[in-house]
Amino acid sequence: MSVAQSRRISTLIAGRFARSLIARASGSTVALSRLWPGRTDRLIIAPHDLRTADATRAAEIYAGRFVFAGKIVTCHGRSIFDLEPPSEDWEAALLGFGWLRHLRAADTALTRANARSLVDDWISNQARRRPLERRADVRARRVISLLSQAPLVLGDTDGKFYRKYLRGLAREIRYLRYSTLDNDGVPRLQVLIALCYAALCLANQAKSIRAASKRLSDELQRQILPDGGHISRNPGALVELLSDMLPLRQTFAARNIAPPPALLNAIDRMMPMMRFFRHGDGSFALFNGMSTAPSDLVATLLAYDDTHGVPMASMPHSGFQRLDAAAATVIIDTGPPPPASVSQDAHAGCLSFEFSSGPSRIVVNCGMPATGRDNWRPFARSTAAHSTLTYHEASSCQFVELSAMKRLLRGAPITSGPNNVEHYREAVADGDMLTTSHDGYLARFGVIHRRVLMVSHDGTRLEGEDSLTPAPGGRIKGESDFALRFHLHPSVKASRLSDARGVMLVLPNRDVWTFEALDDKVDLEDSVFLAGNDGPRRTSQIVIRQDARQASSLRWSFVRSSTSATATNARRNARREPELPL
Repeated sequence: MSVAQSRRISTLIAGRFARSLIARASGSTVALSRLWPGRTDRLIIAPHDLRTADATRAAEIYAGRFVFAGKIVTCHGRSIFDLEPPSEDWEAALLGFGWLRHLRAADTALTRANARSLVDDWISNQARRRPLERRADVRARRVISLLSQAPLVLGDTDGKFYRKYLRGLAREIRYLRYSTLDNDGVPRLQVLIALCYAALCLANQAKSIRAASKRLSDELQRQILPDGGHISRNPGALVELLSDMLPLRQTFAARNIAPPPALLNAIDRMMPMMRFFRHGDGSFALFNGMSTAPSDLVATLLAYDDTHGVPMASMPHSGFQRLDAAAATVIIDTGPPPPASVSQDAHAGCLSFEFSSGPSRIVVNCGMPATGRDNWRPFARSTAAHSTLTYHEASSCQFVELSAMKRLLRGAPITSGPNNVEHYREAVADGDMLTTSHDGYLARFGVIHRRVLMVSHDGTRLEGEDSLTPAPGGRIKGESDFALRFHLHPSVKASRLSDARGVMLVLPNRDVWTFEALDDKVDLEDSVFLAGNDGPRRTSQIVIRQDARQASSLRWSFVRSSTSATATNARRNARREPELPL
């Protein structure tokens, strides 16, 4: 381990240890009743929940079947909170209480009574509390759910349960106030958003509204970058945060209180960033922990975007570039890894790209599964899981590897990676060109990875060149083998050409593309697409292997065939156009 890596890990450990001491001191020296000033004797408003509800799931819950994160648990007459959870994702979904929205969607006396019974069961049994229940993001999700679904739970209740519900909610809010100290990134923002909700929804919280708004504003200015990206560089963070920030803006308006300018500005910047990451089929590019995004939720969020503008070409603060030409879209990671404190989900995918044509994704990164992430995390974060160059099967970033360190830091943050990532865009005669480079392999192997991408104006050709060069005055260290990978979307049917220099790709819309690398042998190997709606799926990857000392540069291209369905239809439409009179 290098000196720089040791220093970064030491800083992370010291920061977490200090925050833990502060949190313990706060809990031991300050009465919990003082952490949430004012009387919480009534709820005055319930925020809106943008997440899609399914009324048919209410019957399953009433029957004692709880289906979360791809796992099913049946109660058989026992309390669901007494049963052993099948996975951490399942447990987080249960304890977040987001499933209450399904009961509210059914809106019957039976589902209201069922919701009240389940919440009462959870409130009444403090002795059964699990460690995951205290996790900041889970508790924040629970507070927001209990506030937004209060009309369901409290609609037909008596004063005794009403007061019990408020006491349980107030207890959660009190603990939530200092749980921000031990978290960073999205969980910290979720906690602050939940505290803003609580201050707005409960009576007699004027001071708390001001304090919570100030803390949220400060954190939004720190975490939401000027171009609208999140500091973690994960596109999924935008979906997760906007799902709560948009209703929060509405809740301020419903209370006739001006939302904090930082909240409004953050939303205005994040909306275009969401469009930036989308392909023609509406899916998101798979960078830095991104998994599949619920299409219905994304559509709901984008309905709040009044601009409906064309995605921007460059997001320099977040470190991403986009090339658009006709139906072709290329999205490229051109940024260094995020700060270590928010890098637990960050990937070693510098200079990786995704490529789509119309509604068809062609080249992708492997992404991250929506559930069961721990099984796939080491592979998904590696450079080999991305459509870019991998030197000596090593990742361009290095991660914390010791199990004890992972437990202490609650994950495996990045300890080293590219420091200098350069990019330059220019318009050329044939299209738009992007030249990029990164030094993630410089310290270990003495080489710099340089990638050039060019998309033709008509969107029928993507050309690229990847090269490895020593630093000025330097030389290649040790091993010199490398592999260039292009992971294909599972919907693409790939077959290797007989000359072993290319691959024919057939898309779902019957378009035919050809990948060629005239000077190098091309292999077609197995891969896995982790971000599928139904979990990981088998797919293929195009691989070119070479030796940097023998061939330091590889040129390749994706070309759409003139016999493709899209091209044929375009020619037919052109022939049908009437001639204009002279």
